[in-house]
Amino acid sequence: MEIGVKIKQLRQQRGLTQEELAARTELTKGFISQLERDLTSPSIATLMDILEALGTDVASFFRESADDSVVYSADDMFVKEEADGYTIQWLVTNAQKNALEPILVTIPAGVSGIEDDPHEGEEFGYVLSGSITLVLGEKKYRVKKGGSFYFRPTRSHYIVNSGRMEARVLWVSTPPSF
Repeated sequence: MEIGVKIKQLRQQRGLTQEELAARTELTKGFISQLERDLTSPSIATLMDILEALGTDVASFFRESADDSVVYSADDMFVKEEADGYTIQWLVTNAQKNALEPILVTIPAGVSGIEDDPHEGEEFGYVLSGSITLVLGEKKYRVKKGGSFYFRPTRSHYIVNSGRMEARVLWVSTPPSF
């Protein structure tokens, strides 16, 4: 296996430049370049740092891609429930290794979602039921059932269910951030 070639493929799949990967791993761009051309080899610790920055781990990195899942059942999904009944359901297992992360957010009436700090990437949501208020920095946007939203997360952001019934939102983030 050519480790450098595979690292380059992962980096490009994630839409990262060599410089961005170097910054995330506290390495130099030159080292990343040499590594991707298989002119040098990383230590185990360095390889683990690089793979973490690329959203994967050593076992997944060395596993053949034929094992990649395409279809996910309800049994594969992971649900995190907060004390106020707010839930996040990860629809694709190990989504942090992918370019995007789809989740299903369920928010009881009168409950606010978790505020997320500004970060790189893009966010998309589709309101499946109920209605929500999307808060982007100081601005608020009302989104009803059947409506969608899209934004670059350059400001803090979260959603609030100020309605009288539960709201469900299909939310897709790239890169994965939940």
